[in-house]
Amino acid sequence: MSISLTLTALFNRIPRRYSVDTVKEINSILTEYEDVLIEIEAINDFYEKAVPLFFDNIEAIKTAVKNSSSNKVTKKGKDDFFDDASCSLKDSMEALMEVYGDGKRVD
Repeated sequence: MSISLTLTALFNRIPRRYSVDTVKEINSILTEYEDVLIEIEAINDFYEKAVPLFFDNIEAIKTAVKNSSSNKVTKKGKDDFFDDASCSLKDSMEALMEVYGDGKRVD
């Protein structure tokens, strides 16, 4: 599967509401997203320089997902943390799709 199709498929799988199952799903998506970033980063120098920002985004998203699973957080708090993580992941993937384009950028 091409990188563009993989990103679109991952994007379409991003859950919106907190539950134990959606936490597992978003963590799975994040792992696959990291693999795609590594693949894109290896294409050429342009992508090698453009991709590190997206790894930083992943760390922030993982923190929000982790916070959504905390026993010290109310149900509303869990929903809020998870919604923030979900929206951030969607924003990150949309931005990556723009940067990646057709995978042939060199400038």
